[in-house]
Amino acid sequence: MISGILLKGYSGFYYVFAEGRVWECSLRGRFRIRNQEFLPGDRVKILPGTGNKGTIEEVETRRNSLVRPTIANVDQAFLVFACVSPTPDLNLLDRLIVQVAASQIKPIIILNKIDLGSLEEKNTAGNTFPADGLDFYRELGYELVKVSTKTGEGLAELQEHINGKVNVLAGPSGVGKSSLVNALSPGLELKTGDVSRKLKRGRHTTRHVELMVCGEGLLADTPGFSSLYLPHMKREELTDYFREFQDAGECRFADCQHHKEPNCAVKAAMEAGEIQQSRYEHYCQFLEEVIAAERRY
Repeated sequence: MISGILLKGYSGFYYVFAEGRVWECSLRGRFRIRNQEFLPGDRVKILPGTGNKGTIEEVETRRNSLVRPTIANVDQAFLVFACVSPTPDLNLLDRLIVQVAASQIKPIIILNKIDLGSLEEKNTAGNTFPADGLDFYRELGYELVKVSTKTGEGLAELQEHINGKVNVLAGPSGVGKSSLVNALSPGLELKTGDVSRKLKRGRHTTRHVELMVCGEGLLADTPGFSSLYLPHMKREELTDYFREFQDAGECRFADCQHHKEPNCAVKAAMEAGEIQQSRYEHYCQFLEEVIAAERRY
């Protein structure tokens, strides 16, 4: 038997990447009896048959899995946002960071469409993103890659991150996720969609999840979405996903939730400009959601 990674399932067949090629596999009978669910990213062992045919004989325990997108054993999540058209939704970015980090997946922020101009040039009254773009996330320790599918800038750096890992693209529709995949692997020719001028958001062009061979790694272009529920957690765990809070100093209360308590070091750091205001505001919103979810359980 040989080990591989499930790319997708379709009409009762499962396509597995193993030893540098794609195998079309059927299931061993015991899996059909169990009615086991298979996800892209599942690590399996297959018994080769004739040509590219094979049979899935074993499935390894998943290291992690995501509900939306439905995929397993992910190493990295590329959180893709556009420089403009549409402008970055920092609330969604912070939600995605919490979501993937809670699943023990490394987030890497991708700022696409940099050929259209800087955020500072496009910044207008009412926008909630900072003029320096997403650079402050680098100061927080997150990796940030700026790319353009038009000029090719940043694509080589992005490919280096992809190699040797299972990766997903996540982010709102219209930011150019499918265009990024096409630029990295032109033979795939994924369908792309323009941003609606009326709604200022993209059309959904990816309808299902599958892993694709991209250079020396695997990459999934996931269905676009514009909202995301936070993972189930205790309220005191939320601060773990706002890493800058850890350096703010000691609060008056040991169990401070950094929201309505007096003498809070995190609030003081935000007011002093040491913590980005948008990040703190998102934390407070997320905290209320987490507390409301606690009450429902």
